[in-house]
Amino acid sequence: MISGRRLDLLDPSPLDVEIEDIAHGLARVARWNGQTAGDHAFSVAQHSIIVEEILVQTKPDISARWRLAALMHDAPEYVIGDMISPFKTVMGGDYTSIEKRLQDAIHIRCNLPREIPPGIYKIIKRADVVSAYYEATLLAGFEPLEAMRLFGQPRNINPDLLDFSPWPSTLAQSRFLDRFKSLSEINDMEANAP
Repeated sequence: MISGRRLDLLDPSPLDVEIEDIAHGLARVARWNGQTAGDHAFSVAQHSIIVEEILVQTKPDISARWRLAALMHDAPEYVIGDMISPFKTVMGGDYTSIEKRLQDAIHIRCNLPREIPPGIYKIIKRADVVSAYYEATLLAGFEPLEAMRLFGQPRNINPDLLDFSPWPSTLAQSRFLDRFKSLSEINDMEANAP
């Protein structure tokens, strides 16, 4: 890792997970294999921020814990990259197992439960799919009907409140870190409230 940490992919330790490494990596991993419009790649870091913002649009009173889980939903990609879903399916068990071990270590390090409750997971996944719809139509050249067929029609989301213009990696990294630190502080306060 850029921090100097070494991470064992088969047995990742939460002690070797550094948020700075995650932010650095995710800011440099391109969504859509880089096949997007703009001067910069649309990064997983920026996507993660947008997923958290969509979650808040759909559930304004959701706790910081689950907002943080939304921000970190693709965090293993700082090590393994962004694989398209059909490829993950073809890779099967080994890939899924490695991704799960990384996610567990990240969650422990970030003071999140290993398993996200199914109802929370579902709304985070829905926010992820909504982001994919807008990324497809605004950045990746999909026609709205094609994107709607693949991702569904986003409802009750104001895309004008979301910034899909691709950011330079240094900006994506700093914004991801800022959001992580802010949500972590709120999460700690909520957890310690009487």
